[in-house]
Amino acid sequence: MNRKLIECVPNFSEGNNMEIIRQITEAMKTVEGISVIDVDPGKATNRTVVTMIGEPEPVCEAAFRAVKKASELIDMSKHKGAHPRFGATDVCPLIPVSGISMEETTEYARKLAKRIGEELSIPVYCYENAASSPERKNLADCRAGEYEALKERIGSEAWHPDFGPRQWNERVSKTGATAVGARNFLVAYNINLNTTSTRRANAIAFDVRERGRAQKDPVTGKPVKDGQGNAVMVPGTLKSVKAIGWFIEEYGVAQISMNLTDIGVTSVHRAFDEVCDKAQARGIRVTGSELVGVIPLQAMLDAGRYFLHKQQRSSGVSDKELIKIAVKSLGLDELYPFEPRKKIIEYILEEEAEKGRKKLVNRTLTDFADETASESPAPGGGSISAYLGALGAALGTMVANLSAHKSGWDVRWEEFSNWAEKGKEIQDQLIKLVDEDTNAFNKIMEAFGLPKQTDQEKAARRQAIQEATRFATEIPFKTMQLCYAGMEIAQAMAETGNPNSVSDAGVGALTAKAGVAGAFLNVKINAAGLDDKAFVEKILRESETILREAEQKEAAILQTVNSKI
Repeated sequence: MNRKLIECVPNFSEGNNMEIIRQITEAMKTVEGISVIDVDPGKATNRTVVTMIGEPEPVCEAAFRAVKKASELIDMSKHKGAHPRFGATDVCPLIPVSGISMEETTEYARKLAKRIGEELSIPVYCYENAASSPERKNLADCRAGEYEALKERIGSEAWHPDFGPRQWNERVSKTGATAVGARNFLVAYNINLNTTSTRRANAIAFDVRERGRAQKDPVTGKPVKDGQGNAVMVPGTLKSVKAIGWFIEEYGVAQISMNLTDIGVTSVHRAFDEVCDKAQARGIRVTGSELVGVIPLQAMLDAGRYFLHKQQRSSGVSDKELIKIAVKSLGLDELYPFEPRKKIIEYILEEEAEKGRKKLVNRTLTDFADETASESPAPGGGSISAYLGALGAALGTMVANLSAHKSGWDVRWEEFSNWAEKGKEIQDQLIKLVDEDTNAFNKIMEAFGLPKQTDQEKAARRQAIQEATRFATEIPFKTMQLCYAGMEIAQAMAETGNPNSVSDAGVGALTAKAGVAGAFLNVKINAAGLDDKAFVEKILRESETILREAEQKEAAILQTVNSKI
């Protein structure tokens, strides 16, 4: 079962005093089981966005301690900043990451809100999925009038807090209120303009944000009201987008400050291009953009592919290259360097997990070969087979990329881009199996090392050995499947790809076929130790079929290659 992981992104109303920020984040870090993966202070906004991730219970505990520390250190009666705010801990959203539903995350958010209100005597409003009524779903409605309006609102029938005190007192005047919610992954994204005009930046923000702008009577210029007396809104062009314009003195530019509340609906690159269009229509130019906090890897890869496709170029390139294209196209490095290892959530977690452990695939070719040649039994044939398959897929991908750029073949760029993307995906999966095969072997060794004194210990040890051995059999079987899929890329490129690279397609086929055959040997030797004979019979039968078909495909590819050389 996958671990339950949630993200928490509290925003604190302090962006200048780094000692206060340090004390708040240190309070979080006193909780085991959470990772603080980003701290992003803003001077002009006088606000710091912190991102942490972990299992729900420790994340909620860390959030509570941070809210408590912020209430001790930040005085809202003295706070000024460009960003809307109404509390020392202004917002504290929980976001499901993996292994947990939005419904469960919402329950944790409401429990956290209740605890903050009761134990810290801070007014708490629940918003988004944790909202107690539809009227409170939108954060902007909960925070209307900001800190300055809170004194009147907390005692009102319509806008009293969900938890905590409902009257103004000395403590509340210092802490303000906190909004606790449960929401989808949000990307905080600012787009830079070649103007200093907040009014013009706001006009562009209203053009694109989902809420849009108030409709004006063409004669009187006054806002149009509906039958209930509410302003009639003209929606903007982008769904799931909140946006305002502001001037950032620190950089001397106006920005469109955006919250992309569902990047599956409106992506970063879609928002960027739409703002470019709307700005140009108003005589303004976008000069770059800024990512506040962190972003999922997929969002950056999608952006890289999007901009390559606009250039009619193949997108079957490395993740590193896709990220580079995304950064340059979006201008994410205009204000300061964009560091993928500090801004992309998967890379941050990967580094946390790999502390003190060096992955095989991150070693040099020489170190990898030397480690394989050493007296240690792992890495062995399974890891080598996976790496052979990865190299075979990489060669097929190379031919596809070269074909996409071949002079005179411009109309076929998308055909070859699709093949290159398939090859790159196979390559990536096989690279992961290089280390996974060694991990599988280590699991077996760990199982054999379990105590075996009592009958209960012996039974538990035997079960652990069987489970580890089955896993160690499934890994090379997966390697076989992927290596065979890599041969399909090589075959397509041998038949239809750049004829100048047909020998590379042939070598790719030979290498991938070697991966199939090598992994098959590992399937057989590991399956021999399993008690589940039905499983053994099935996996061996399927493995033999893959090997036989791989041999036939290899012969066909080589015939094609030799006919063209």
